[in-house]
This record gives sequence, C-alpha cells and structure tokens, in this order.
Amino acid sequence: MLNLKTKVIPCPNCSQLVSRDERTCPHCHSDLAIAAVIAERAMSTTPLFSNRPAAPEMLVTRLGDKLVEQGFLSRVDLHRALHIQKERAQQGEQILIGQLLIEMQLITQDALDHVVTQHIFQLQEALTHSNRELENQVQQRTAQLQNALVKLTELNDLKLNFISNISHELRTPMHLLGGYLELMNNGTLGELTEQQTKALKSMLGASDQLQSLIENLLHFSAAANGDLPLDMAPITLDLPVKTAVTHTQPKASASKITLNNQLYPRIPKVIADNKKITWVVEQFLDNAIKFTPPGGQVRIETAPLKGDVAVKVTDTGIGIPQNRIDEIFEPFHQLDGSTTRSYGGTGLGLALARSIVEAHGSTIHVDSQVGEGTCFSFALPAIN
Repeated sequence: MLNLKTKVIPCPNCSQLVSRDERTCPHCHSDLAIAAVIAERAMSTTPLFSNRPAAPEMLVTRLGDKLVEQGFLSRVDLHRALHIQKERAQQGEQILIGQLLIEMQLITQDALDHVVTQHIFQLQEALTHSNRELENQVQQRTAQLQNALVKLTELNDLKLNFISNISHELRTPMHLLGGYLELMNNGTLGELTEQQTKALKSMLGASDQLQSLIENLLHFSAAANGDLPLDMAPITLDLPVKTAVTHTQPKASASKITLNNQLYPRIPKVIADNKKITWVVEQFLDNAIKFTPPGGQVRIETAPLKGDVAVKVTDTGIGIPQNRIDEIFEPFHQLDGSTTRSYGGTGLGLALARSIVEAHGSTIHVDSQVGEGTCFSFALPAIN
C-alpha cells in the first residue's frame, strides 16, 4: 500500500517515482497535481488490493469500457478478460483489469497510460471547475451576508434613533403632567374628595412608572450608542445597596417577600457611579421580588472577593432555564412573550444593567435553578 508520508509518489502517466514537491513529472512531463489523489484513493481501496502497489488506473472507473470506446479494445476481448479476472479472484489472486489486458497482450502499456492520463486530466479539469464554482458561490454568499449586515445595522440605528427621539419628546409632557398631579395631590389646586384622592394616587403611580420607563429608554439609547456617561468616585457599595433596599422594601412587603441584607463590615471602597450602581441593584431586587412567590425570600449581600467587592442578590423564586439565561439580557425581550404572561415589564432593565456594569469594567453573573431560585452578582475592583 502506498504510504502518504513518503517523499515520492508514482507518476499517474508513466508510473515512475517522483518527488511529492514536483508539479510536473521529470520523466514524461505530465501534470502531477492529481498525484496526491491517487495516493489517497489507493489507501482507501478495498483490502482485496491491499497487498498490491497503488496504480494510476485505480482512479479510473469502468476502465474497460473506456478502452473499448476509444478503439483500443474490442467488447469481446473485454468480456473474456473480465471472465479471467473473476476466475483468478476466486483463486485468491487479485489483478487490475488494465494489467491483465497488458498481460494478455490485448492492449499496450501506452494505450493504458493514454486512457488513464486522459481520465486524470478530466478529473483535474472537473475539480478545477468545481472549485471555481464553489469559490463563486462563497463570494456571492459573503456579499449577501455583508449586505444583510449593513441593512441590519441601519435598521438598528433607526430603532435607536426612534427610541431616543420619542423618549425626549415624551419627557417634557410627562414632567408637566407629573407636576400638575403633585399640585393636585398636595391641595394647591383645591381640596379633593376621598375618592378623588384615591384616584389621584393611582395616577401618580402610573406617572412615576411612565417617567421611569422614559428615563430607561434614554439611558438604553445612550448605552447602545456607546455614550453612557459615568460619574465615577470612590464609594463603598453599602451605600447603593442600602438605598436600593430602601426603595424596594415597600414592594417586597406588598408582595409578602422577606427582604434581607447582609453587608460585610468595613468593606473596601470601589470606584463607581453611585447612582447607576444603585439603579442596577434596584433592578436586581425588583426582578427578584417580581419572580418570587409570596412567602419567599430575597437576600442581598456584599463581600470581598479576591481583591474585588462583590454584590449578590439571591431569591427563592421560579428560576431560569439554563439554556435561556442569555435571553434575559436581550432588550425588549421577555422569556414569556405571550399576551397572557404573568409578569410585566419592558425587558429593558437587565439589558441596561448589563451595559452599566460592563461600562464599569465588570460582568454580571447569573446562577439559577428552575423552581429553586436565582442569584445575580457582579464585582468591582477594591481600592485601598
């Protein structure tokens, strides 16, 4: 069997050994580009021929028919040779049809070499054509993908511009509405009945939600455009954590969720934007409370971690399937996208939280088990 590691291979035309590095046979000047294919085909040949050296004719299918078609052999002589080849195979002797025809003096070595070489050249031409067609297809597909990417980028830019513009337009009338609602609530515009006061509180709550949504949209648009300003300063992470707990405690109480905090004493300081980190922690707590059934627990803790300071928010909620954790950070996306979903929200909170944490040079980590709960965490470098 031909060893592919050898430095020489047989020429497909004259069978003389030549260097694998040669492009043209120095004996007969044939193109050797197909020589490697001969060796590969020889090694994959049925074990019946494993005790014979590789021969160029092994590349040619229906060699006898080709010899007949080109007038080197009669159909009767081919059938006679095939019959003899079969008989010798039954006796345990394997011989290629081309070599048998030469042995029977039905064809010459030149005739065999001519047909084999012609076939190899045809294979080479077909391979070149196939490669050219494949290259053209790859180029066309690459161009299509590039065009699709350009269009997708344009659409994304249009979406971000729309979000930014509409958010700015909504901000002014919402401030105006909120201002008048506050004037009505504190009695500046006259006394209200008990029923009016109750309705007004609902309106104020809805107004706060809309203003919060508008601010989130503006922050998200800025972050997506790479323009997320940070007011960095040395702080202890206890400060944003305590503020976030204070803001979310009423929601936890209303949902009958126990909110615990476990803050490490004398925790090192970090460099961070206090307001934005507070917002991130509030998002973690809001999500934990939202997805934890009544009677459950949410715990927030800070602790040193290998030169960093880590913040963790752990709940006993419904959990997240492992194969869907990445989805929770996609903007405007809910794991339950149905119209009857149980949990509200725009799907912006965690997407923006990730942008803020990454702008601080960190990463949000999520550990979750369905039916057991979820832990959100991130860490910032400690400073002396």
